[in-house]
Amino acid sequence: MDTLTLTPHDEAGEVLADRVAARLRSGDYPRWRARVEQVGGCSVPIHLTGEFEVSRVATGETLTRRAGTVFAPCGNRRESVCPSCSDRYAADAFHLIRAGLSGGKGVPASVAAKPRLFVTLTAPSFGPVHTRRVHPASGEVIRCRCGQRHHGDDPRVGTALDPESYDYAGAVLWQAHAGELWNRFTVRLRRELAKAAGIRVAEFAGQARISYAKVGEYQRRGLVHFHAVIRIDGPAGAGDPAPAWAHPDLLTTVIHTAAAATVVRRTLPTGTGDGARQPYRFAWGSQLDTRTIAPAEAAALEDDQGAITDAALAGYIAKYATKGTTATDTADRPFRSEADIDAIDTTAHHRLMMRTAWDLGALPTLGYLRRWAHMLGFRGHFLTKSKHYSTRFGELRNERRLWHYQQMLERLGVTEDEITIVNHWNHAGTGYDNDAERELASAIYQRQREQRKTRHAKEKPPWNC
Repeated sequence: MDTLTLTPHDEAGEVLADRVAARLRSGDYPRWRARVEQVGGCSVPIHLTGEFEVSRVATGETLTRRAGTVFAPCGNRRESVCPSCSDRYAADAFHLIRAGLSGGKGVPASVAAKPRLFVTLTAPSFGPVHTRRVHPASGEVIRCRCGQRHHGDDPRVGTALDPESYDYAGAVLWQAHAGELWNRFTVRLRRELAKAAGIRVAEFAGQARISYAKVGEYQRRGLVHFHAVIRIDGPAGAGDPAPAWAHPDLLTTVIHTAAAATVVRRTLPTGTGDGARQPYRFAWGSQLDTRTIAPAEAAALEDDQGAITDAALAGYIAKYATKGTTATDTADRPFRSEADIDAIDTTAHHRLMMRTAWDLGALPTLGYLRRWAHMLGFRGHFLTKSKHYSTRFGELRNERRLWHYQQMLERLGVTEDEITIVNHWNHAGTGYDNDAERELASAIYQRQREQRKTRHAKEKPPWNC
């Protein structure tokens, strides 16, 4: 029986409980439940109608057949949209990051011995905000500039002290150019690394390659910062030994130099109506953190020397690949009108960023900002990697499909050469018919998730998904 959490004294909850009970008693519930279980309790399943048939080539005998309507997972990585598919994405992200740290999935284990750093790049300040800091020795909460001590869940933390003077336009425009700033940083990093190694920039590609994986995370002030794993390879990539001059200390120094020197300059319209334009200079914030990654297998985030370990770091980055997008109450979909901004449940600070992005989107050359106003102007991917860092998401998904295919062949007791497959499906709808079905699907997801956690706890894995 699915475990549901309802509010007994809430009238709406009682009505929902009645509808859930009625759905549980319906004649087609077992078949419907089986479909939901196959997609892990997906919140917005895709309905497909058609047939799947496996027959023996020699005799034409039908070995297995499935026809009618089936569910397919929506594949949305946002936890707020679909926790089930978000879990699957996070698991794939974990394996992708982990493979580039310690090998596996086609990546040699020798990558664990290469110079690798965990780097955090932040946004600059666009005005004072409410902060919550704790004294490192006493543990006492330090007074904010507003004169108060904020608790951890105080919604004012990260919001502007003086919204009238806060540079919302600058913050949104910096956010819109953050992806380009990262690209320029990687180019500058190669140049600075070549200079530090005493070689010409043109010779760098013949001696080394910089491989990376990065994830964006929203700060409470609504601006992203980037967590990145940066590794030095040989010119051929992961399987090629790093050059003799490559060392974590050298990489640390060069990253600080490259970050300080990376700038994106743009001249953008002011929106005053007279066609005036204003020069902007986008750069990284002053807070930059670099940590050596230890090739350890410990489950803790740090080893005894304070270096970050492979397994914990992979789980940390995978978590933000799905959760970082919703940390600031951003909307799940682009706004269709300005009225959508008023309807969203968010802080006044974030609403001002959304409204600023929407208003800037009315200006020439900045029209793209309206498509990203729901993301506070950020228009990049939250998880990206360089080509040679490790495997790809597509390869991980193909590996999963192949495993299921091989399980089917084993179950039928045949080889691939002995069968022919008919597999034809058409789209027939999306989602569930009512809130009772959505509540039941959520319960199915929660139960499967708890079962996975229990199973993983027994196996002592490097992380929980």
